[in-house]
Amino acid sequence: MKRKSEGVLLTWAQLRFSIVGPLMALSPEERQTLEKEFARLAARCYRHPVKGTLITFSASTIERWYYRARDADDPLAALGRKKRKDAGKTRVLNPKLVLALQRQYRQYQGWSYLLHVDNLAVLVKENPELGPLPSYTTIRRLMKHKGWVKKKPKKGKRTAGRVRAETHFEQREVRAYEAAYVHALWHLDFHHGSLRVVDASGTWHTPLALCIMDDRSRLCCHIQWYLEETAECLIHGLWQAFWKRGLPRGLMTDNGSAMIAEETRHGLLDLGILHEKTLPYSPYQNGKQEAFWGSLEGRLMAMLTRVEDLSLDTLNRATQAWAEQEYNRREHEEIGTTPLKRLLEGTEVSRPAPESVALRFAFTRKVERKQRRGDGTLTLDGVRFEVPSRLRHLARFQVRYQSWDLTRAYIVDERTGVCLAHIRPQDKEKNAEGLRRLAATAEVSAEAVADCDTPAYPPLLRRLLADYAACGLPPAYIPKAPNKESNP
Repeated sequence: MKRKSEGVLLTWAQLRFSIVGPLMALSPEERQTLEKEFARLAARCYRHPVKGTLITFSASTIERWYYRARDADDPLAALGRKKRKDAGKTRVLNPKLVLALQRQYRQYQGWSYLLHVDNLAVLVKENPELGPLPSYTTIRRLMKHKGWVKKKPKKGKRTAGRVRAETHFEQREVRAYEAAYVHALWHLDFHHGSLRVVDASGTWHTPLALCIMDDRSRLCCHIQWYLEETAECLIHGLWQAFWKRGLPRGLMTDNGSAMIAEETRHGLLDLGILHEKTLPYSPYQNGKQEAFWGSLEGRLMAMLTRVEDLSLDTLNRATQAWAEQEYNRREHEEIGTTPLKRLLEGTEVSRPAPESVALRFAFTRKVERKQRRGDGTLTLDGVRFEVPSRLRHLARFQVRYQSWDLTRAYIVDERTGVCLAHIRPQDKEKNAEGLRRLAATAEVSAEAVADCDTPAYPPLLRRLLADYAACGLPPAYIPKAPNKESNP
């Protein structure tokens, strides 16, 4: 029987979260009609995450998912399928049988698993002291765990999306909406500024503003200007919004390449944030964000028109001051009060933001890689990474990394998603010194797994960095402009 991969298990969690996620932000009055909502969701058909067929779920099942996710700190993990009790465990075999199999493998390393099992069956009949013959699956799992793998012998103009959007606009009503609680829904978008900035080399650029706004209070959670619209810039700004305001329940964006990048989607999913995307060519769905750009251009950018040689650093410092001191404290015409006051008076449903180490791990893409047994390495985007010797018995890995930062990557358990090891690019010059460590045992100890989650910084420095990030002040240095040729 083929074992389900971690991707399938995660897909089931995604499906369940997409069904009950919108119910998390219901008001107390709306929660009185939860039974009707459960019945409405039960009447719908959903796509099976594995087979692709249409399936339905009972109202009681959806109700159970809802309360399980609502009361959990990690809604996605709570909605995942339960792990088997015997997952990862190996049946205890007769030591004499294991020794006979080891001798057989050393003599015939080019045999397949099936051929080893067939020969071992004959050996068991000839030597009853070896005990009963285990199943083929048990022996194959044992050989993989020991690193006894088969070794080959060496040898010398009107797009279809626009048409669908226009048809939807004609056939459906457009209504204003608002989240019932603070931080129940955030909006995120990029905006091309009307002014140009110049860098140190004398090159002029049109900057883009990334703004994250709360739907209920209209509060500007964070705003920052960048020179390009990439997933790296989006995640950089999103982290700062998390540290300032906490984790929201949902995030609405358009379908830009930075918004649908693998790092962005996986990060929001791992943090239990429902990612809602607007329809193509339908900016009215993100109307609150569009209204904010009008205030930005009409007030802030209008005051900067006479500034000569405007730089990105100057623009960011002015924008931070305007957003915190004027926009968030100025009465909003739509809500009749200031965004900051509505934030403080409203009921919020945010969650504490994790530390930078956890955020970095969450906003990564997931890939499958095969280990090169010759030198114990794997390749990511053309860069070779060294695999710890304690994992040399594994043929394939699930690896998480950021495509724009190849200084490190993570090997994770495909069942649980737990980090097994940090890996870094191969340093051939250091390897040329000839110093080699003893190969570690094949088993991954609990200390080795726990070491993956240990921060690289000492406690004092880690606290200083966290306190400085929590204050919301811009960094006390001039950041280097991103490389426009970088791959998001």
